[in-house]
Order: sequence, then C-alpha cells, then structure tokens
Amino acid sequence: MPIGVIVNSLAVLTGGAAGALLGNKIPGHLRDNLTLIFGVASMSMGIASIVKLTYLPAVVFAVIIGTAIGELIHLEWGITAAAQKVQTPISKIFSGKGTGLSQEEFMQRLVSIVVLFCASGTGIFGALQAGMTGDHTILFSKSILDFFTAGIFAASLGFITCTVCVPQFIVLLTLFLSASFIMPMTTKEMLNDFTACGGILMLATGLRISGIKSFPIANMLPAMVLVMPFSYFWSHVILSLI
Repeated sequence: MPIGVIVNSLAVLTGGAAGALLGNKIPGHLRDNLTLIFGVASMSMGIASIVKLTYLPAVVFAVIIGTAIGELIHLEWGITAAAQKVQTPISKIFSGKGTGLSQEEFMQRLVSIVVLFCASGTGIFGALQAGMTGDHTILFSKSILDFFTAGIFAASLGFITCTVCVPQFIVLLTLFLSASFIMPMTTKEMLNDFTACGGILMLATGLRISGIKSFPIANMLPAMVLVMPFSYFWSHVILSLI
C-alpha cells in the first residue's frame, strides 16, 4: 500500500486548506517574511542535496540539456496556462476574491510549489524507496514539512494550493508503482547524481521564491529524467575512455 504517498498528498491538501482559511487573519508582513524564510530553507535543502553528487559533468549536462528541452516545448508556459484556468473558478467558489498578488507573482509562486511538492529529490527518492523496500519514513518526514509549506503558500495563493496534491499524488504513486523496475537498474552513483540534480532545482526554486532571480523552474524539470542515464553513460563510457 502506498501509505507514504497518501499521507504526503493529504498533508498538502490539509495544510493548503488551513493556510487558505487562515490567510486573511495572518498579517501581510508575516506571510511575506515566512515566504522568504522558506526560500532560504529551500536553498539550504538544495545545497545539502547538491553536495551528494558523484559525477558533476553528468549533472551539469543534464541540467543544461533538460532546460533546453523544457524551453523548446514551453513546459512552464503549459503549467502556467493550466494554472490560470484552474485559479479563477477556485477563487470564485471559495472566496469570490483574488489572491491580492499580481499575475506574475501568483504564477511564480504557483510554479515554485508545483516543483517543490511534485519534483523534489526527497519526494521522488522517498517514493522509490517506499515502493522498493516498504519503508515510508522519508515520505512521512517530508509530509510534516509539506504541511507547513502548503499552509505558508496558501495564505497568499488561496485554495489553489490544495490542488497541487493531485499532480503530486500522481507523480509519487507512479514512482512508487514503478520502483521495482527502476531501482534494480540504478547504482548508488546514479541516485546521488539524481539527488544532486533535484538539489539544483530546489536551489533555483529558493532563489525564485525569495525574489532574487526568476529561474525557469518548470522548464528545468526534464533534467530529472535525463540525469540518471547521463550519470550511467558518464561512468561506464566516458570515464573508460579517459
């Protein structure tokens, strides 16, 4: 049973609902400062993941080529367009009011939480580990962080934050169910590089949340698919030729 996946998705759902309900009661300066703090936390988690890498060139190539693919297929634009369609009816159903953010700020924060909840190295590795070994510890720990993270973002974004639990559940469940096929084909070095690639995305996400630099986070997502094959190719082909 994908207990960890279910708990993690419920944490986002309940945390988002709580944050949306309490949003108007939380002072604006507190919401802004908490968002900045979470940006720093995201960068810290990203750095902690990056230092685990084994083959730096493979990770760098994966990020560059993955981002290029994302740019060419306009991945972030697609996520933004879908979010715009979902946001308006949800705002009308629950409050009839907007979020108080500009369209650009709203989309930046929404794309950021989609990446954090659906494509973090911790979540993906946790789902794979749970599916392979039955150990849900990583996902349970992530659920605690996600509950409060969803609440912080929902205070400004509203109930649309809750809907992120749907793609999160689909992604993590797919990984959970496919773990028995994926894990035997991986090595420790490939998993380390995978974690490091996720760390780069989390670092970029933290910079974006903090308003330092607006990285195209969603367009960087294909790198997560490429990094393990690149890591394997680098270790088994390139290094043997050097």
